[in-house]
Amino acid sequence: MSATAIAEALAAAYPEAECELDFRSPFELLLATVLSAQSTDRRVNSVTPELFRRWPTPEALAGADPDEVATIIKPVGFFRNKTAAIIGIARAVVDEFDGEVPGSLDELVTLPGVGRKTANVVLGNAFGVPGVTPDTHLIRLTNRFGWVASTKPDVVEQAVMALFPPERWTQLSHEIIWHGRRVCHAKRPACAACVIRDLCPSRDIGEQDPVVAATLIREPRA
Repeated sequence: MSATAIAEALAAAYPEAECELDFRSPFELLLATVLSAQSTDRRVNSVTPELFRRWPTPEALAGADPDEVATIIKPVGFFRNKTAAIIGIARAVVDEFDGEVPGSLDELVTLPGVGRKTANVVLGNAFGVPGVTPDTHLIRLTNRFGWVASTKPDVVEQAVMALFPPERWTQLSHEIIWHGRRVCHAKRPACAACVIRDLCPSRDIGEQDPVVAATLIREPRA
């Protein structure tokens, strides 16, 4: 089955798909994305209001007491490493980019701890620059769809980019990620309740009972 058919079905199923991290600026999205590593968007959204209230600018966070930052972000996990990461990013933004988060991939990945995935999240959602976000959900689902046979983020990113025009990259990433969080789970996908069941080559790997499958569907922001 064509990648286009699957993508069209996902677009129809998730017209409201968007970044589920709360942010008001490129700087806030950059920090939230870093904090979301090995955590959930809901948990990140529970700590960032206080984080952004206390240190609303790169300049403010660059001079923050690490212990105070760590106390606020502790619920997201790995808080000591993440404290060092976000303070380091703030200092780099101040020192290298005059306090403004850069709007290009080449510049963003020069920030400490910022890779292509994080950069693409920021570019696509804060700057309107098309990009594919190869997070764990997108990697898992694109392999199940048969679009790629690799778990390497860079390989997955390039494969999806080759299949679709740039204007679809950012929104398609959201749609796939939403489907992965809600239906196509890592351990027990809800195949019998899946809107693309008839299109998916991996339709038989998950729950086949429609009633049971329906109970597996999650709403992460509920």
